[in-house]
Amino acid sequence: MIIVPEKAIDGLVTLEDCVAAVEKVFASMAKRSARNFPVVREALGHADALYGFKSGFDRESLALGLKAGGFWPGNMGKGLTNHQSSVFLFDADTGRCRAVVGGNLLTALRTAAASAISIRHLARSDARVLGMIGAGHQSAFQLRAALAQRPFERVVAWNLHPGMFGRMEAVAREHGVPFEAVDLDRLGTEADVIVTITSSFDPILKASQVRPGTHLACMGTDTKGKQEVEADILAKATVFTDEVAQSVSIGEAQHAIARGLIAEGAIVEIGAVINGDHPGRTSDGEITLFDGTGVGLQDLAVASAAVDLAVAKGLAVEVEF
Repeated sequence: MIIVPEKAIDGLVTLEDCVAAVEKVFASMAKRSARNFPVVREALGHADALYGFKSGFDRESLALGLKAGGFWPGNMGKGLTNHQSSVFLFDADTGRCRAVVGGNLLTALRTAAASAISIRHLARSDARVLGMIGAGHQSAFQLRAALAQRPFERVVAWNLHPGMFGRMEAVAREHGVPFEAVDLDRLGTEADVIVTITSSFDPILKASQVRPGTHLACMGTDTKGKQEVEADILAKATVFTDEVAQSVSIGEAQHAIARGLIAEGAIVEIGAVINGDHPGRTSDGEITLFDGTGVGLQDLAVASAAVDLAVAKGLAVEVEF
């Protein structure tokens, strides 16, 4: 069995590696060559933690496995990341455990890869102003991934606590792009692309604040009850997602579906755009929204890439199991 520890991931797997891996698995999902299995997600009743499993199988890459982990809100005080996870990969031909991979950094990278893919395929080609909502741990990964998709000239950002922008400001400086904290009205007026990455249970961005032609990547809603944007935004947008079943149950679309503002059948898998089976954006005035719920197949795809790279570079730890 191969072990790729968490400490080996940084410097081993690049964001570009993750974008390539996630784009392939989204395409496979849309072709029905890959499927996610039902998600298990439970409150432990201990340490105020959420714990669960995401799993699936891709017949094209033969990636089979699961990610186990969750959210421990007290970890920051212990010098640990609040999000903790590990990925287990199995041999699709025998069922034997093939690898265990540290999943913390990979989770941030695969989430950023998904939003980047949506920007690549759905944002206007002339998008030049990037809007960011949220300044938590994943915000820097999201910003770095988004900046690689279009020649953005400015970044405008909003967060409930303005003092948390340091990570994003550093990323913007790396790319030589001006960064400015603004209110939500101004963000919506100026941004061509808006990425939301929060853990909000109340809508932050209003429909009146989103102008025609905007692309939104909503990446924070992955649990029943969470919500980052008003449901009315989805009603006037073309909605895309990683997986429709998760989008309508635990994603941003759950609220618009519950209110009857959109139909489940109107939501498009991003893989259909990647495969050329759906045109994606059809006009410069169209609002597009990607509901990134996060699927187990993303985790398996990036973990598989990590294993292949670790073996090739001699960084994998092999043990008898």
